[in-house]
Amino acid sequence: MVSLLDHLRRRLEREGMLSVADYMGEALTHPVGGYYMRGDPFGAPGPAGGDFITAPEISQMFGELIGVWCADSWLRLGQPAPCALVELGPGRGTLMADALRATRQVPGFHDALDIHLVEVSPALRERQRESLGAHEITWLDNAGQIPEGPLLLIANEFFDALPVRQFEQTAEGWAERVVVLGPDDALAFALAAPSAANRPLIPAALRDAPEGTLVEVCPAALNIAAFLGHRLARQPGAALIVDYGPASPAPGPTLQALRHHRHHEVLDAPGSADLTAHVDFASLAQAAASAGCLAHGPVPQGDFLGALGIELRAAQLAAAAPRAAEAIGAARKRLTDPAEMGGLFKTLALTSPGPPFDPGAPAGFEAPAPQSPPPLSPDSQDR
Repeated sequence: MVSLLDHLRRRLEREGMLSVADYMGEALTHPVGGYYMRGDPFGAPGPAGGDFITAPEISQMFGELIGVWCADSWLRLGQPAPCALVELGPGRGTLMADALRATRQVPGFHDALDIHLVEVSPALRERQRESLGAHEITWLDNAGQIPEGPLLLIANEFFDALPVRQFEQTAEGWAERVVVLGPDDALAFALAAPSAANRPLIPAALRDAPEGTLVEVCPAALNIAAFLGHRLARQPGAALIVDYGPASPAPGPTLQALRHHRHHEVLDAPGSADLTAHVDFASLAQAAASAGCLAHGPVPQGDFLGALGIELRAAQLAAAAPRAAEAIGAARKRLTDPAEMGGLFKTLALTSPGPPFDPGAPAGFEAPAPQSPPPLSPDSQDR
């Protein structure tokens, strides 16, 4: 069997160069050697751990409050039935399992739901099936397969894994950074020839950046945002995007590889490490809004979870399990502290135009944000 590295070398021998986005796509989703196609990458540090951990794996509170957000949005939309509940990149299914468990007491909510998971990894689909065995699930290969009708959509740490292109400002204009074959057939970065066609791809605020500036853009993310914007402009619904990155376009390379919770060389052993890059929330919001929906935020994750009642939920869980109180408090801090995930991670909501979200805003995006107990299932306990 040809290794992913050998496959990439053969492509480079034929094509001469690959965009960084093409390289990312191969490294993450190649059918044989792609990182996400090989197994379960999630887990805490340790001998049996994975390469990274996401918010739903840190604490059930995260998924529960996302469930609260979905239920609240469904109520505001007039309790449509049926209603598609869709998650993009659902990992192990932990977030969806917590969201559904926490909202099962909302009258009519679960009966109205038609649950869809957009997942390309066969291994992760199996994990999701284990986590959500009590629910009827439909798996989709891409967002374009989402059925018509009212929509609630969740995308947690999905956009950061979409392939990015990198461009560098040179004396002759913007040049794309590419992957080539270097000495000893090793993969290496290089610059393609500058082209005037590259300039329109750069966010307007960064187009006149000084020479040597590197900028990342994610066409796949913008296409999905525009697709969601168009969909929500035509049919009622709301989408919640949670990821890490700046609120406005920023220069600099953010593409990184993670393996066993440590930084890994991006071009070393492709397919063996996770590849991610910061999300440009302002560009996502603009792409979606230009397609006809409303964009709310971005709001720091800590503020969003605080508005939904994470302090109260943490207190409930600690009271129910006093021995776990310290761990529950540490998880809450990690999710909400501005110096930890609470500041780096942002939330962006996309909604249908007009009432109930214009005037008004989805839960967690109002100003000032409400402080009220989350309507969680009373039997939800710390897992």
